[in-house]
Amino acid sequence: MNNNREWIRGTLSGREAERVPYNFMFSPPIRKMLEKHFDTADIEERLNFPIRMSAPNSVKPLYAHPDEFGETLKDEYGVVWSTSDIDRGSPIGPCIIEPDLSGYRFPDPAEEYRFEGIAEWCENNRENYTIIWVGDLWERATFMRGMENILIDIARTPGFVKALLGGITVYILETVRLLFGRFEFDGIAVSDDYGTQKGLLMSPADWRRLIKPCLSDIYSFAKENGRSVFHHSCGNIRPIIPDMIDMGLDILHPVQPEAMDIIELKKEYGKELTFCGGLGTQELLPRGSPEQVRDEVKRLKREMGKGGGYILEPGITVQADVPLKNIVAMIEEAVYES
Repeated sequence: MNNNREWIRGTLSGREAERVPYNFMFSPPIRKMLEKHFDTADIEERLNFPIRMSAPNSVKPLYAHPDEFGETLKDEYGVVWSTSDIDRGSPIGPCIIEPDLSGYRFPDPAEEYRFEGIAEWCENNRENYTIIWVGDLWERATFMRGMENILIDIARTPGFVKALLGGITVYILETVRLLFGRFEFDGIAVSDDYGTQKGLLMSPADWRRLIKPCLSDIYSFAKENGRSVFHHSCGNIRPIIPDMIDMGLDILHPVQPEAMDIIELKKEYGKELTFCGGLGTQELLPRGSPEQVRDEVKRLKREMGKGGGYILEPGITVQADVPLKNIVAMIEEAVYES
C-alpha cells in the first residue's frame, strides 16, 4: 500500500491487505488516559489511524465539558442538552413541543463558523482516508421532539414526521453541498441510530416510508460527487441492511456484536458492504481480561479480514468503564501485530 488512503480504498474494494485496517473512537476520559500512556497530544497520529474523521463545528460540541459550557447547553436546532465530563451528555429539552412545524425555523447550514478549520484538517490528512460527519436525521428528530413523542407521532401524525425529517434533510444536503464545494475529502458519515439490541425502533415499513427516502437523497448526492458513505447505527438493524446497500452504503458502523453477528453479516453481505466494528464493548472490553481482548481481536482479523471489506473497531465509542490494560491490549493487537 502506498499510504493509509490507499489502504482503506483497497479494503472498500474488497482487496485483502497484509494487515486489517483499524479505527478507534474514544470518550474524553479514555483519550486523556491514552495520551498520557503513549506520551502524545495526538493519539490518531501516534497510532497512525488510517481513517481520520472530522465534522462541521457546532455551538454544542459533541463533548461539551460543564466546566467550559455550564450544566446545560442549547444547540443550533434549539434542543437543550445536559453537559458531561465523560460523554456527550443527553438531550433534556426538546424544541418542538407539539407535532407542528408552523412556528419553527430550521438553523442556517451556511453559518461560516461551522466550516472553520476544515480546510487545514483536510490538508494535514491528505495521506489518510478522510471522512466528515455531516449530521443525523432520525436521531436529530428524536432530539428535537423527544423519543417517546416522535414514536407516537409515527402512528398519529406521520405527515408531521415526514415534514420534520424533510427539513433536517435539507439542512444536511446543504451542509454536504457546501463541504463538497470547498474541501477535498473521501467520504461522508451519517450518525443515525435505528435499533435496539433486539430490533428496529420502528417497523421496517415505517422506516422505508419515512426515513429511507431522505437517507437515499443524502447517499445519492454523496455518490454522485464521488464520495463514499459511512453510516453509524447502533442496535440490531438487520432487516434494513439490504435497503442501505441498495442506496449505496459503503461502510456500516459499529455492528455491535451484542445485537448482530458480524461474522454472519460478512458471509451474507461481505461482497457488497464493508463492516467497521464488531469488538464487544458491553462485556469484553470493560470486564474481560487483556488475553480475552487479544484473542477476540485476532479472531475478528482472521475471520473478517478475508477478502477485505473489514475495518476493526469496538462496537461503540470506548467509554470510561474500560480499563487501560484492555485498551492497550486491543491497540497492540490491532495496530502492531500482523
